[in-house]
Amino acid sequence: MPAPSADDSPAPPKRNKRKIARQATSEVAWEFEPAVVAEEDMLLAFRPYLHKQPRRNSITPDLQRAFVARLAETGIVKAAAVHIGRSLEALYKLRAKPGAEGFAAAWDEALGWGVMRLEDCAIERALAEGLSNPRANSMLAFVIRHRHAQYVDARYVKPGHWLYEYVRDQVLRELGYPDDDEEENTLTETR
Repeated sequence: MPAPSADDSPAPPKRNKRKIARQATSEVAWEFEPAVVAEEDMLLAFRPYLHKQPRRNSITPDLQRAFVARLAETGIVKAAAVHIGRSLEALYKLRAKPGAEGFAAAWDEALGWGVMRLEDCAIERALAEGLSNPRANSMLAFVIRHRHAQYVDARYVKPGHWLYEYVRDQVLRELGYPDDDEEENTLTETR
């Protein structure tokens, strides 16, 4: 077996030389493991943005998938950005570019999964530490109050409520009755 050459040795780890740690660039970010895209994992099977002329610090498809995977794990955009060693600004710019719609859709989906995971962790922590930790109880109360805020209590759905009116219009359309606007138009035409 030949002796290892100088080229085979791992590169020394780069370190941040900035005065303020948060000013570190992607050059000194810690290593990440590229996301392994499995055929059954629909979250990472999005169409990544491809740079026309990629640079050394471009957000490559592997970095985009690693970002989405970490975002689904944590639910925190900044943590996922730090994981891949890119700034929030660069990721938001990439998200807004034409041709990055697949990346943006995967981002939104991963964020949804991450937030659900955070909610589950908060509930688990509150249940485990609820009696001994009053802060855990307040966290559980917060999650319960804000979780699925779009749900409407059926007791409050009465004529005049937006949901009542929406369902009423849908049912009338299905039964073949004209919309209120159409009725007004036909009344004015017949006069």
